[in-house]
Amino acid sequence: MTLAGVDETTLCLFDVDGTLTAARQKATPAMDDFLKNLRQRVRVGVVGGSDFEKIKEQLGNDVVDKVDYVFAENGLVAYKDGKLISVQNIQAYLGEDLLQDFINFCLNYMAKIKLPKKRGTFIEFRNGMLNISPVGRSCSQEERIEFFELDKKEHIRDKFVSVLREEFAGKGLSFSIGGQISFDVFPDGWDKRYCLGIVEKDSYEKIHFFGDKTKPGGNDYEIYADPRTIGHEVSCPEDTIRICQELFFK
Repeated sequence: MTLAGVDETTLCLFDVDGTLTAARQKATPAMDDFLKNLRQRVRVGVVGGSDFEKIKEQLGNDVVDKVDYVFAENGLVAYKDGKLISVQNIQAYLGEDLLQDFINFCLNYMAKIKLPKKRGTFIEFRNGMLNISPVGRSCSQEERIEFFELDKKEHIRDKFVSVLREEFAGKGLSFSIGGQISFDVFPDGWDKRYCLGIVEKDSYEKIHFFGDKTKPGGNDYEIYADPRTIGHEVSCPEDTIRICQELFFK
């Protein structure tokens, strides 16, 4: 149902980690209130690299009712108005041989990395991407921060991605570093811009995108720089609210 006063020609798309929430943390009550108020002004969507279950953990089990669009895995799993509208599948697209070659190479590479801690779930297989984590996604919050600080000094993920780009050149794979402990691997074109193809049919005049990893190599870069969006770089959830208040509440 259309709400009176909502500008239905404008869509605001938000990254999740670092934009609406602290990394892998739940949204604060203040952020929930902000999204509720923003929906009374414009249409609202979230686009995250994580799978749908992780987005629900951060934004609530009722996230599909809190916003107009939920794009999990960069939009490869897409919800609109509370309903699942499309799902893509990486194994069917790439084929099992390439997938296994890639997974085996990553496991072999990570076996040779010495870190202060290693935990579990080094490769997470999602509908539209692989998520690679040298420390392991099952690490604690303290271990996550420890790895992130080390990565900032030693560029562990950057070096890993550089090796993969060389080893799998010409295979149609893209790499994107986001969050604190991992990077994503997906077919060319399956970055966050993928969701723009879904919303194009809704004929928005303006699409604002808000994200924190907007530099080249970051998982917000492509959609942030895309000519179809008005990109806004944010530093934290509080910054997101501040920028939106200036844009839509004055």
